[in-house]
This record gives sequence, C-alpha cells and structure tokens, in this order.
Amino acid sequence: MDLLIATTNAGKLREYDLLLADISLRRLSLTDVGLDKLAVEESGATVADNATIKALAYVRASGLLTLADDTGLMVDALGGAPGAYPARYGGEGLTMAQRRRKLLADLGDIPDEQRTARFICTIVLAYPQTLTTVTVTGACEGRIAREDDEGGHGFGYDAVFIPRGYDLPWSRIPMEDKNRISHRGQAARQIIPVLEHIARKD
Repeated sequence: MDLLIATTNAGKLREYDLLLADISLRRLSLTDVGLDKLAVEESGATVADNATIKALAYVRASGLLTLADDTGLMVDALGGAPGAYPARYGGEGLTMAQRRRKLLADLGDIPDEQRTARFICTIVLAYPQTLTTVTVTGACEGRIAREDDEGGHGFGYDAVFIPRGYDLPWSRIPMEDKNRISHRGQAARQIIPVLEHIARKD
C-alpha cells in the first residue's frame, strides 16, 4: 500500500524517511503523485486545524492513505508568536532566513532564561475510503538562540531553536538525535503503531 506524505519540503521528507523507515508502506510525496501544484489554504486557527485541512484535501485529491502535518513555534516572550503560522512570520515574500532574523530582532537582548519556546507538531492520518482521520501531537521545549546558525543543516527555524538539554541549535544536532527528541519525532512515534496495523492488513 502507498502512503502519501503531504509535503514538498525536502527536509521534512528526509525526516519522515528515517522516522518511518521500518514501516512497509511505500512513501510518496506530493511531487510523486503530481499534486505539488495543488494549493491548499491553511485557514485553521490551530496547528491541528491546519494539519486536518491538508490531510483531507490531499486524501480527496489522491485517493491514497495520506499523512499530513503542521507545525507551530510558540515563543513565550513574544506572546506565543509566531504561533500556528511560523512560515508566515513577518509577512508575505520573506525568505526563511529573513523570518529567522526578524524573530531574533524581535527578541533583541532578552536574556536566555526568558527566550523559552516550544515546537508543536500535529500529524493527521486520513483514510481514503471513509475520510476519517487519526490525530496525534508532539511537542519539544527549548529556547531561541541569539544568533542564526546559517551554516548548519536542517530547515525552517532549526538554525535558531536550541532544544532543552542541548547547547546547540537543531541545525548542528545529528538527525538521529533530532528525530528522537523533536516534536515531529514524538508525533511520528505515536502514529507508527497505526501505520504498522495498516501495513499488516494490506
């Protein structure tokens, strides 16, 4: 059976390749199934709302078992911003590097102990036959760095997010360690038993 991972984000796809490596379902991206140009309006008020909107839109369009996720970044000193729309922080037309720089500028000289933040990831699995869904959520606590680690790996806000227990941003932490503690890794481990059950029935 095929499993559509509803994203075109190469970094996210690499993470899912590792997280779901032991599941005997063939993983396909939106590009693989020709849906990379399908625009889905993420109009929900929460991360869970947006993940559900994407999962249902792409399961209807593809007819495939579909996994979609959405991520929020909540920075306490900024009243919870960027919130459910981190990829829109600062307005339209900015690159991710510009969004990270805006985040750092907005925090200014706030001390480390007040730069607390958390990533939240909700994964929604949608079934094509019934359009029913399974929803799981993971979270990772940490803080926002003082500088943008533009030379590291990762994507999104990885270069400025330091997970609790580490002194380095995610962009400098090996992928295996990141997947063990990350918001997406925690959510994926909750959905894996559901996928294993589906794979066994196939």
